[in-house]
Amino acid sequence: MSRPSRFIVTQQRRPSFARRGYRTSTISDVAKSNPTVNKLHASVDARRCRHLFGIIVLAALPLSTAAPAFAQQSFAPQLDRVIVQGTVQDTAGKPVADAFVRLEQKGSPDFQKRRTDSHGDFVFSPLKIGSYEISAEKSGLRSLVTTVTTLSPGDQRQVRLVLESKDTAHPASQAASEAMEFADQPNFTVAGVTDWTAAGGHGSDTRLRTSETLARETITLKADDPGRDPSSDHRGALGSLQSESSLRAAVTSAPRSFDANHQLGEFYLRTQRYSESIPPLMAAYQIDPHDYDNQYDLALAYKGTGNFTQAREHVTKMLARKETADLHRLLGDIDESMGNPLSAVHEYEQAVRIDPSEENYFAWGSELLLHRAVRPAVEVFGKGAVTYPKSSRMLAALGAALFASGFYDEAALRLCSASDLNPADHSPYIFLGKIEIAAPTTLPCVEQKLARFVQEQPGDPLANYYYAMAIRKRLGPSEDQAALFEVENLLNKAVTIDPKCGDAYLQLGILYFGQRKSQQAIDAYKKAIDANPQLTEAYYRLGVVYDRTGEPEKAKQEFRLHDEIEKTQAANVERQRKEIRQFSVVTGAQPTTPSNP
Repeated sequence: MSRPSRFIVTQQRRPSFARRGYRTSTISDVAKSNPTVNKLHASVDARRCRHLFGIIVLAALPLSTAAPAFAQQSFAPQLDRVIVQGTVQDTAGKPVADAFVRLEQKGSPDFQKRRTDSHGDFVFSPLKIGSYEISAEKSGLRSLVTTVTTLSPGDQRQVRLVLESKDTAHPASQAASEAMEFADQPNFTVAGVTDWTAAGGHGSDTRLRTSETLARETITLKADDPGRDPSSDHRGALGSLQSESSLRAAVTSAPRSFDANHQLGEFYLRTQRYSESIPPLMAAYQIDPHDYDNQYDLALAYKGTGNFTQAREHVTKMLARKETADLHRLLGDIDESMGNPLSAVHEYEQAVRIDPSEENYFAWGSELLLHRAVRPAVEVFGKGAVTYPKSSRMLAALGAALFASGFYDEAALRLCSASDLNPADHSPYIFLGKIEIAAPTTLPCVEQKLARFVQEQPGDPLANYYYAMAIRKRLGPSEDQAALFEVENLLNKAVTIDPKCGDAYLQLGILYFGQRKSQQAIDAYKKAIDANPQLTEAYYRLGVVYDRTGEPEKAKQEFRLHDEIEKTQAANVERQRKEIRQFSVVTGAQPTTPSNP
């Protein structure tokens, strides 16, 4: 079954960034008395998602179109034109009219009330950026309390509330609803690790593989300051390094000098010559075993050489004398390298508790995402994005986690915001291109941002390729010749810049085949295979062309190659998944399966 454009979250799956509870509602008829609101209600009804999976609550998502703001009661004088709107339904999926909806901002005693119209719709606007709790009630029935978090001006959130009996709604959700605020304690616990048995995840295997690729690539995202070295936050500014020859001369002339040995060792460490850095750093350590910076550098050097046991012992001794967030994060890095992710994630969490820095949030969230604890990763990256709203990599990581959770539209919006923060950084665009290809429908804002990617970096083959794919997906079965010509030009430009861009050749072949240009399609498919012999789809489509042009033996050969490579790749994917052990997560009082978000 295809996923609706707005994501649906079950009672156990809803994101939890704030404390939840149940509220009583009072009667208000503001929505029915405002004709502008009624007009918006009719528009909302036309867009409403009509799918219902069991007892559901539709978590809030920004909509792709703007709705007008209304002069209604507000929580604070300064408003950001945030809109929260939605629908109240019964358990059969039918809209409920005249239900009472209550919206309360976290940390504020004020609240607003609305009554649903004849279509079961309601609107709250304008609102201020922040977190809200929203619930509905009618005739002894009530919905679960849903948290709505808005991150930027203009956010529009769509919520679906389902009325249930109080006895049904309350006990099953009490533990999750009464979770502590994230700032005090996260609403999850990593209780253990499990071996991979079934990949799980949302949608097709293509989307699952994309989410796994994004998880691995998230770890490599750079901090927004290109001159910053996160692994050496404890040292501060060191100034320019001297030349190697002068540093070695200083050690030769004063072999018992702590500064001379430390500076030489740090030079080798900064240039990633880890084995060469250990002797001078060890010499400095023997001269002054209490210098924190030198000890930290020595641990980094051990880790860089792959001597994880020695590195871990060294960091453990340092922690016994002085507990710092840097040491916990480094220990987490070492534990992950040693194949102990459970210990690693606890070290990253401890680093955040000591110092909730951008780097520590990012390390913690990345570890959770890598090991398929996607809902906790969304929680951590979400908190990090609120705390560090100018961090493009935090928003990109949040987008990757949301995509892994099946929240495709929300993922696109976060990645688009990340690209806006740092338009010169290609990473958010690459993520956008990948999720646009893998998602079941076109995603909001992606094509616009990829167009900017091409404008910013016209010589990047991936910029041209991903923009072409976004246009092609929007076109669908359309035969818009002008748009198809643009797609062809972009793909040709991509392969001209990089002849190894096999995916672009593959798409050219698909385009030519659709235009009944069989020989051009064959040539493009062959070039795709030459560029990337593991591109299985190219073999299959080449076989199809041969079959259609009356060359059955060539077709059989290509189909056979396709099946062989596909089988080998499937085995490799399974092996890779088994190597990444998954976290067993407990959310509130209920255990969850991280592989099935």
